[in-house]
Amino acid sequence: MNKFALILFAGFASLAAAADRKPNFVYVFTDDQRWDALSVVQKEQGEKGRFPWLKTPNLDRIATEGIRFRNAFVVNSLCAPSRASLVTGQYGHVNGVTNNHTPHPEGNISVATLLRPAGYVSGYFGKWHHGSQAGKRPGFDTSASFVGQGIYFDCPIEVDGVKTASEGFVDDVTTEYAANFIKANKDKPFLMILGLKTCHGPFTPPPRNAKDYEGALARSVPNYGIPPIYAKAGPNGPKGKATDAKEVSTNLGMFRGINSVDDNVGKLLKVLDDLKLTEDTVFVFSSDNGYYLGEHNLGDKRTAYEESMRIPMLVRYPRGVKAGRTEDRMVLNIDPAATFLDLAGQPVPTAIQGRSWKPLMEGRDDAAWRDSFFYCYFYEKNFGSPMTTAVRTADAKLIKYPGHDEWTEVFDLKADPYEIKNLAADPAYADLRKKLEAEYDKQAKAIDFKVPTFADQPAPAGTEAPKKKAGKKGAK
Repeated sequence: MNKFALILFAGFASLAAAADRKPNFVYVFTDDQRWDALSVVQKEQGEKGRFPWLKTPNLDRIATEGIRFRNAFVVNSLCAPSRASLVTGQYGHVNGVTNNHTPHPEGNISVATLLRPAGYVSGYFGKWHHGSQAGKRPGFDTSASFVGQGIYFDCPIEVDGVKTASEGFVDDVTTEYAANFIKANKDKPFLMILGLKTCHGPFTPPPRNAKDYEGALARSVPNYGIPPIYAKAGPNGPKGKATDAKEVSTNLGMFRGINSVDDNVGKLLKVLDDLKLTEDTVFVFSSDNGYYLGEHNLGDKRTAYEESMRIPMLVRYPRGVKAGRTEDRMVLNIDPAATFLDLAGQPVPTAIQGRSWKPLMEGRDDAAWRDSFFYCYFYEKNFGSPMTTAVRTADAKLIKYPGHDEWTEVFDLKADPYEIKNLAADPAYADLRKKLEAEYDKQAKAIDFKVPTFADQPAPAGTEAPKKKAGKKGAK
């Protein structure tokens, strides 16, 4: 074989090896980050953007070099259920996690264990937040995490279950653990999940970001200050009106924290670049749920309005995704498990309720892709938000509050994106409600939805909420 033939053979061999190489998976998610808390979204929204001063260059890089899903949602806008859905690809009533105080069941299906037969090593880092669950994280080969909410500074980290002291800002610490995991496993396929504490209250950024955006105001929106239907509900719905202010104050600590998130994402991107792993790594950035900043007169999350259930979702995979794309088809936080298995060439068990994004990432048409989904939030005894179920389609939404038919809401999202005008009792929209009711029943049946006995409020639809007990707060 001559020299030219040897070079040609080596080139083909290299290409064949690259084609056979299993992708690495990096999933980074924040706590309570709104879908629009990205500068790439703010630029897209223009005058409608609430935070035009927000700058997230590293997160924007992922969007620029990959795909941004513009309609990404959680199936339960609460921390622990969302995290369990990510790992299992299942709804909370299936995987056993419907609230923030339930430990993650050890025997749950897990994307980490399902990837193991394909040679993957897995690591979980940062916030786990299933009650006060301690120890090594179920299903993962290694973990460096903290118990419960943790603390922002000098937070004890459990390294494979061993309590270990740390110094400094907690997200910096856990990002370093995540980076070291990548470096240690650069020669094998890996799954790395990093849960950041930011931007959960009390919205405490590291010192380097403590004065970012000083004096900045958020733009107001039409639904700012209008209470939800279950607050001050009367014959004509909630009492209240939107503010007529053009700008309103907001908690800048949240956005200063997002700057620290951007810093840490940048660190991981550099590690991948330096190790020449960028091309072969699926990098996903997201959040565990949305967050209200005065919309519907709310803070926090726990309802089925858009600000609560909609999340950021960025995916970069240079080997498999054309750069700079946006995708409007609906994706859910139960989808990553199926997606990772599919991209790794592994079968997706029927127990996983999510769907693989592979056809969307490749830009293929998929006529059978979902055009609606079911949402459920279970009442928590320590919070006042009622149990909430919903079905969302591409342009409409039906929200139900079990035990309170009088609170039912119907929104035409195309005409009313801020969900201000409830059409549930409007005769002109009776057909829309009928269609949504049918879709609600269809989606509930598809996921075998039943209010589980382990929920804080095990009340089936059409029944009264639990009565107040002495010393305990009852449902609204």
